[in-house]
Amino acid sequence: QVQLVESGGGLVQAGGSLRLSCAVSRSISSIKTMSWFRQAPGKQRELVAHINSGGSRIYVDSVKGRFTISRDNAKNTMYLQMNSLKPEDTAVYYCKAGPGVPWGQGTQVTVSS
Repeated sequence: QVQLVESGGGLVQAGGSLRLSCAVSRSISSIKTMSWFRQAPGKQRELVAHINSGGSRIYVDSVKGRFTISRDNAKNTMYLQMNSLKPEDTAVYYCKAGPGVPWGQGTQVTVSS
């Protein structure tokens, strides 16, 4: 079964940066769309960004200009570079690698004011 392992979260001050990684246990070259989601306490999980196999990217308005999604097919890994972090970015971040693939355990991002 395909497994996803998110890493790179942590505690950072507002204005700081973090780089999240999503390691996939199989080749991702055939996965058309990969995504990052986040879930803040008491809120529903929301889409943050996704990237398709051709490199096209879509971001939720709240992170545009601050976050960058990328994928490295050779390393079977997806990334989320997060800059200018805000307290409202605090959440558990999850990656999604296409339909039918189970969620990973997520990685906690906490931004202090």
